[in-house]
Amino acid sequence: MMSATDFQDAAMNLELQIETDASGLPPREDFVAWTETALEGETRRGLVIRIVDEAESRQLNREYRGRDKPTNVLSFPFEVPSGVPNEHLGDLVICAHVVAKEAQQQHKPLAHHWAHMVVHGVLHLRGYDHMQEHEAEIMESRERQLLAALSVPDPYRETA
Repeated sequence: MMSATDFQDAAMNLELQIETDASGLPPREDFVAWTETALEGETRRGLVIRIVDEAESRQLNREYRGRDKPTNVLSFPFEVPSGVPNEHLGDLVICAHVVAKEAQQQHKPLAHHWAHMVVHGVLHLRGYDHMQEHEAEIMESRERQLLAALSVPDPYRETA
């Protein structure tokens, strides 16, 4: 298990925290590419992506969403106090084991599902949501467009 790893990019400040012993994690460069694509010129460029195990995901999901199970991605937008300059957009917490299990169940390449989870999470940080049907349509359409730019097929397409 690794701990926090800072990865600086000229246009972005991404902190990647690996807090799991899961294997097959994407390289840092992929996280940067996926994040940059999903940011689409967002002016707040600071972001933490924390990769966790099922226990931490479950605890956070229970505490913040009232759901007692691990989940694929949680997003925590940073609310900047009025008048305080800040570049931090927020934090994503991604459960490596859930992402791997979902990719296998959905018959998708693992890297494609990771890309989808990062794009999905960053869109949440940017204010997109899917609680209402019309919001879901807008968010899913944006995800499809951004993932296509990364050569990732439609994540909502039914697979066999």
